[in-house]
Amino acid sequence: QVQLVESGGGLVQAGGSLRLSCAVSGSIVGIEDMGWYRQAPGKQRELVATITRGGIANYADSVKGRFTLSRDNGKNGVYLQMDSLNPEDTAVYYCSARALINYRSPWRDYWGPGSQVTVSS
Repeated sequence: QVQLVESGGGLVQAGGSLRLSCAVSGSIVGIEDMGWYRQAPGKQRELVATITRGGIANYADSVKGRFTLSRDNGKNGVYLQMDSLNPEDTAVYYCSARALINYRSPWRDYWGPGSQVTVSS
C-alpha cells in the first residue's frame, strides 16, 4: 500500500510560519508530480502548489511569495514552507503524489489524510 502522511500542521498566529512535510512510503518504483492542496469550510478544495519531477514549482496566486515548495533529497517526500500566514490560510492541507507501484500498473494519484492548519488573528 502506498501511504502519504502529512506532518507539521497546527495553530499559529497571523504572521507566523509553519512547515508541512509529506512522507511517502510503500512499494513504489517512481514518483512524478507532487503537491499540496487545501480545503477550508465552505470552500472547494484548491491547489496550493505543485512541483514536477524536474523541480519546476507552480504556486497559486494567493500564496506566491509566501509559500515555498520543495522535494526532499530522496525524492520520496515534499515540503511546504509557509511564511507570513494569514487567517485566510486556515484549512485542511492535503499532500498528493503521482506514483507508480509496478510496471504493470498505471500511474495514479495518491493522497494523504490531511493536516489541519489554523491561523489566528
